[in-house]
Amino acid sequence: MSIEWVNRAIDDLRAWGRAHGREVDADEARLLCDYASDYLDVNELGDFTSVTFEELLLNIYPRKVIAPPESAPETVAAARTLVDFLLETEEIGGKMAARMRATLDRIEPEMPAALADTSRFGMAKSLFSAMGADSLDAGEDSPPAEDAQEGEYCECPGCSPLPPVRLASREALAEAALRVPLLTDARRLVQWMLAGGRTPTRKGALRVRDAAEANAQLAVGDPAFLWDLAVHTGLVETEGAAVFDGDDPDPLEVWAATVRFAVEKDTGGAFSGDRLVDEELYTLLDLFYRVQAPVPVPVVREYLEDEIGLADEGAELDLEEVGRRLAYCGLLSRGEGTLELTPLAVWGLHELYDVFGIDAPEAPDLAAADATGLIEGLLAGVLPDVAESDIAGWLSRRSPAEAAAELLGAVSGAPAVARGIAVTIVDRLGAEAEESVRGFLEDAELRPHAVHWLSARGLAAPTLTPDEVLWMSVDMLALALPAAEEDPEAFAENMAASGPPSHVIEEMWRVDHPDAVDVLELLGRSLPDQNAAKAARKAAFKARSRAIG
Repeated sequence: MSIEWVNRAIDDLRAWGRAHGREVDADEARLLCDYASDYLDVNELGDFTSVTFEELLLNIYPRKVIAPPESAPETVAAARTLVDFLLETEEIGGKMAARMRATLDRIEPEMPAALADTSRFGMAKSLFSAMGADSLDAGEDSPPAEDAQEGEYCECPGCSPLPPVRLASREALAEAALRVPLLTDARRLVQWMLAGGRTPTRKGALRVRDAAEANAQLAVGDPAFLWDLAVHTGLVETEGAAVFDGDDPDPLEVWAATVRFAVEKDTGGAFSGDRLVDEELYTLLDLFYRVQAPVPVPVVREYLEDEIGLADEGAELDLEEVGRRLAYCGLLSRGEGTLELTPLAVWGLHELYDVFGIDAPEAPDLAAADATGLIEGLLAGVLPDVAESDIAGWLSRRSPAEAAAELLGAVSGAPAVARGIAVTIVDRLGAEAEESVRGFLEDAELRPHAVHWLSARGLAAPTLTPDEVLWMSVDMLALALPAAEEDPEAFAENMAASGPPSHVIEEMWRVDHPDAVDVLELLGRSLPDQNAAKAARKAAFKARSRAIG
């Protein structure tokens, strides 16, 4: 990115700023120069034009840079400073500077919307936005440095912290490893070689005539690659031209060796069907590992064609074939328009990171935790499918009465979000949990939820007082606070459809709830009904005054 001319330009810009008493945002200016160089063929300061700034700020930045919309003025200010510098150092003339300034004036009000438009995001920005902006601080991921020693790892971007992953059981993984089509074909080739008394070359490679016969008789593609894989993964043992049929190796050891072979050896495209994709296979699989979710095929295409340089090579990418080949190899699974790592690939990469000396945390099995551990684990952030599996597994180990007692007991006096998770899980339980739920009618915070649970099942329940109903309204909204901060538009839509009426909101300030002010402020910002929003803001003011008093 930061090539020699950019380094010189930033040094000169800093010196110019000091000499003229100007504040210079050197980091932002460097980013402008870097992206201009990488994507717009700007090779020196004099190559900047008004079109360069328009492309940078309304096209490149929205696609590449993780930045909140409110950061746009800082970027435009840095661009204006750069224009002043270009003019005073005579890199551009007065007419060009005037055109640049007019362009920046036009861009400034448009740029925040461009930065916020997710449809413009590029592959890296989309992926790392899903993981958190901190992950992008160092740029795109890289495979292990060639000079890294065993047990060590360089400080390249690929060393940024890995997310915890849930690994399948070894039994399930071993069974899956035995069914990987790639390895099944490799085993068939080995048995064919042994049955026919065939021998490899003195260097252990498959002979050309044997490769041709294997292709015809076994209907396998690239027998030479399959033999090489079999040798490297321990499916067959060779010494010179001799072949030994040893004990069946552990299928997971074979799979771990397969993953390492895939990312370390130059196979000329034998894994993915594309040489350039194979060269960047570690980077691609590492990104899938970090995202931990199916990735839309168009997003994968953009990454392969742009981020790792396929577009620069002028290569035509058959992504359908790449996906099919990597599925055949057991590395990716294909969904409806998506690709994701197989559980085997997740396990294989987890093992590989350990070999490289990278900390690859394993997410705990929440189904085996106690109620507190389950709730804390779910609060820490778990993919929806995994959370559903954890909850179902946790409930399967307990009777409904035991589950209700443990969950509600774990959140007595806890924050609203934790209480909400417990109540949501208890809501799945049937009338068998009645006695346990009824036991929490004396808990002031859980009582409204217990009454609601009993009433919903037609069981005898006390009547909530108006104050308790109001408290429960605040409590239920407090559960939505984290999600509302993440997706305010979705929260506003939900409130428009089923939010509390103005006369209820007006009374919420009276509720003795620790989240009352936050809830009312959120409603004041989010409610599309202006009268309801105004009522929420007035109630929030009263609630703050009440807390101070």
